Amino acid sequence: MLGFNDQHQEEDMNSTATQEHETVSLPVIYLPPDFDAILIFPRTKSLLNVARQMGVQATHAALRSNRHILLLYQNVELEEGEEVAPEHLHVVGAVANIIESYEPGDGTIRIAIASEHRAIVLRFTETDDFLSADVQIAHEEIGLASTSESLMKEARKLFNEYAKTRQQEQGRSSQPQGLTSDEVKRSIKEQEEPGHLADTIAGILNLAPSERQSVIDELNPIKRLQLIIQFLHQALERNELRDDIHNQVRESVQKTHREFYLQEQMKVIQKELGRDDIAEVDELREQVKNAGMSEEAEEKALKELDRLAQIPSQSAESGVIRTYVDWILALPWKEETEHQLGLSEAQRILDEDHYGLEKPKENVLEYLAVLQLVKHLKGPIICLVGPPGVGKTSLGKSIARATGRKFVRMSLGGVRDEAEIRGHRRTYIGAIPGRIIQGLRDVKSKNPLFLLDEIDKLSSDFRGDPASALLEVLDPEQNSTFRDHYMDIAFDLSDVMFITTANTRVTIPPALQDRMEIIELPGYTDFEKHNIATFIPNGLIPKQLERHGLSADNVAFTDDAIFEMIHKYTREAGVRNLERSLTNVMRKVAREIVTEETPDLKVEVTPENLSDYLGPAKWTRTKAEEHDEVGVATGLVWTQIGGDIVSVEATKMHGEGKLNMTGQLQEVMRESVQTAVGYIRSRAESFGLSDNRFEQQDIHIHIPEGAVPKDGPSAGITVATAILSALTGKSVRKDVAMTGEITLRGRVLPIGGLKEKVLAAYRNGIFEIIIPEDNEKDEADIPAEIREGLRFHKVSDMTQVLEQALTDPIMEPEVPVEVPVASQPPV
Repeated sequence: MLGFNDQHQEEDMNSTATQEHETVSLPVIYLPPDFDAILIFPRTKSLLNVARQMGVQATHAALRSNRHILLLYQNVELEEGEEVAPEHLHVVGAVANIIESYEPGDGTIRIAIASEHRAIVLRFTETDDFLSADVQIAHEEIGLASTSESLMKEARKLFNEYAKTRQQEQGRSSQPQGLTSDEVKRSIKEQEEPGHLADTIAGILNLAPSERQSVIDELNPIKRLQLIIQFLHQALERNELRDDIHNQVRESVQKTHREFYLQEQMKVIQKELGRDDIAEVDELREQVKNAGMSEEAEEKALKELDRLAQIPSQSAESGVIRTYVDWILALPWKEETEHQLGLSEAQRILDEDHYGLEKPKENVLEYLAVLQLVKHLKGPIICLVGPPGVGKTSLGKSIARATGRKFVRMSLGGVRDEAEIRGHRRTYIGAIPGRIIQGLRDVKSKNPLFLLDEIDKLSSDFRGDPASALLEVLDPEQNSTFRDHYMDIAFDLSDVMFITTANTRVTIPPALQDRMEIIELPGYTDFEKHNIATFIPNGLIPKQLERHGLSADNVAFTDDAIFEMIHKYTREAGVRNLERSLTNVMRKVAREIVTEETPDLKVEVTPENLSDYLGPAKWTRTKAEEHDEVGVATGLVWTQIGGDIVSVEATKMHGEGKLNMTGQLQEVMRESVQTAVGYIRSRAESFGLSDNRFEQQDIHIHIPEGAVPKDGPSAGITVATAILSALTGKSVRKDVAMTGEITLRGRVLPIGGLKEKVLAAYRNGIFEIIIPEDNEKDEADIPAEIREGLRFHKVSDMTQVLEQALTDPIMEPEVPVEVPVASQPPV
C-alpha cells in the first residue's frame, strides 16, 4: 500500500453544479503525455493497443472482474525500459469500459473502450504485475444548459471560426475531413450540457499536454467550458499570427522571384550589349560571401561589386575597383596555422638553431609558456636588441618554427614614408596597401610571426612619421582594429606575433619602447664563436660545407686555426665576418678540387697555412698598448657593434692654460673631459701640482681614430688617469683597462654595457679591468669561462683608480673631511 496522494482537485463550493461521488478500486493503464487525447474524455469511444506488460496485466485483471479500467496520463516522459511509479502519473483521469478485446499473440492486447466518467485517485496500490488505484468517481449533474447558454453559444461560435481558419490552411476539398466533417459538426451541435460540450471540443482541439490535463482536472462543467473558450481564443490568435507570417513569407518569395526574373533579364540585355563580365562579378560576389570576412568588410566589398556591375569594363575606375576587391579577397580572414606551443620542442628547436644566447632563449621560452596558458597573449612585443651578426633575425625564424607559425619579415631600415606602414589612400594613382597588409597577404595566415627588422633605423620626413604609424600596429589595445589607408576597413592583428630587432635601443622612439619588451643579445666570447662555428648540425662550418658542395672529409679546421681566424681576421661582437672568412676558405678549396679534378682532396686548415687562404692577418697585434706609457690610458667603450677598447692620449705643453680636445669628441665626451680637468685642478695640491702649472701649460686630449664620432658617459676615469699621468710623468699600466664616469668630487659612477666592454678587453688581451663598485651586480652576466680569467678592481673613488692604473702612486688616499652643518653658509 503506497498511501494517499495529496493532489486532489479542489471543488468550487459556490458552483451551480453539484457532484455525486462513489469509491471503487480499478486497474490502471497509463498513457504517455503526447498520446491521443480523445479517448480519455467521457462519452468517447476509441481503440487502444496496449503494449506495455503492466498495461496488459491490468487489462486482463479488468476483463476478469467488471471490465472497467482507469486511464491516466503520465506527467513526465520516461526513459526506455524505465518502470512507471505513482509519482509519474496525474491523479485525475477517466474510467473506461472495455467493450471488446483481441490478443494477436505478440504479447500485446487490443481493446475497444468507452470512456464514461472522470475519476480522482485517492491512493495507488502496486502489485507484481500491474498498478491499481482506489478512485472516487465524479458524476456530473446535468441540466445546466439553461444557466450557461451564452457560454455554450460563444464556444460553438469560436469553434466554427477556428474550423474555418484550419480549413483555409488545409485547402478546400470535395469531401471535407477533420474539423469540417459532418460528424464533427453534428457532435458539437448535439451537445446540450456545458461539460459535455467542453469535453467534445477538447478532444478535437490540438491541445498541449498541460492544457489537456487542465481540462481533465477541472470537475466543474461551467469552469471547464470557460477554460475551453480561453483555449479557443488563444488558438485563433495563433492562427491569425500564422496567417500573417505566411502572407509575409509569400510576399517575400514573390519579391525574390521578381528580382530573380529581372536579374536574368538584365543578364541577357548585358550580354547583348557585349557585357560578358557580369558572370565574373557574380562569381566575385559569391567569393566575398564565402571568405569569412568581417561584416564591415563584406558590406564594403559587396557595395564595390555593385558599382563594378554598373560601369563599363573598359573604364579606368573598373580596374581600380577590381583591384581593391581582389585585395580584400586575398587577405587571410579565417586562414590560420595551428599553434605548436610545447616548451620542450620549442627549446629543442632553439638550441638546434642557435648556440649560446641562454638568457634570450630563456626569455622567449617564458613568453611562450604564458602564451600556452592564456592562448591569446595581449602583452608587450618582443624586441631583440644587439650588435650586428649576433643572430637576431635568425632567432626570430627559430621562434616561428618553434611555435608552428609562418614567418614574414619586413625591414624598416631607412623607411621614411608613413604609407609604407599604413598604405596609400585609394584616391592616389598607383595606390597599394602598406607592407603590413602585403605581408599578411603573401603569407596567407592571420597569425604568423611578423619580424620588423631594424626598428631603430626608422626615419621621418614630410611624408609622415612611420614610427608613429607603428604604434597602432604594435599596441595590443589598438591592433585588433588596424586600418590600412588603402583597405579602409578594420583588420584584426591581435593574433599576429610581432617581434622587432634593433642594434641599439637609444634610437628607438620612446613611445615604441614603451610597447615592447627589450631582450638584449650581447656579443659572443671567443669560446662561443668557436662553438658556433663547429657545433652540429647548424654550425657555421657544417652549413658552409653543404652550401659549397663539400664534405667534412674535404676540409677540416683545427681549433687553433679557428681561434687564429677569430683573433687576427675578425674583430666583432657577432659572427658575420667569421662566417665570411670561412666562406673564403671554402671557395678556395672548391676551386682546387675543380681545377685539379681531385674530388677526394683533403685539406686541413691550421694557423700555419691560414694566411694562404685568407691573406695577411688584418690585426697583426692587439689594440692594447705594448708597454707602459706616460699620458696614455686604455678605456672601454660600448658601440652599436659591441664593446671595444680605446686609447686616450693626453700631453702637456707650454701655453696659456688652454684645453684642446681632438678626435671627433661629441658633447657628452667633452663634458667628461672638462669634469676630469676640474677634478684634477681642485685636487692639484694633493697630486703635487701647482696652480701655476695649469696657467702656464696647455693640455691636449686626443682619442685616435678621429674619423669616428665618439660619445658616451663612461670615459671620465680614463681621461682623468691620462691627464694626471701626463702632468705627473707617471706611467699608466698597459695591462689595465678601465671604464667609469667621474664627478667633480672624484666619485666613480656606474656605467652600462659592462659585459660588452669586458669581452672587448678580453679579446684584446687585457685581463685586469677597473670597474665602478656599483657595477659589481653586472658581473653575473659575464660568461664564467671569461670571468675566471679576469681580475676586476672595483672602485668608488678616483684615488683607488690611480692606485691600480699608475705604475707609481702619486698621492696618499685622502680621508674625507665632514663639514659641520653650522659652518655652511645660509641659503
